[in-house]
Amino acid sequence: MKAPEFRKMSEDELAKKAKELREELGNLSFHHRLRPLENSARLRQIKKDIARIATICREKVSN
Repeated sequence: MKAPEFRKMSEDELAKKAKELREELGNLSFHHRLRPLENSARLRQIKKDIARIATICREKVSN
């Protein structure tokens, strides 16, 4: 997702989305250790989305 899409979400929705992404990251990294993933770039994309959510949450708290 892009940052503008995350900015439209409420803080509760952002927290829920971050939790889902962390779970997906854990599952994918586990499967990647067992055998290489077809799309290993997905791991990097999930990490960046989690970072975007954290940044937007900090912006909302400071405003």
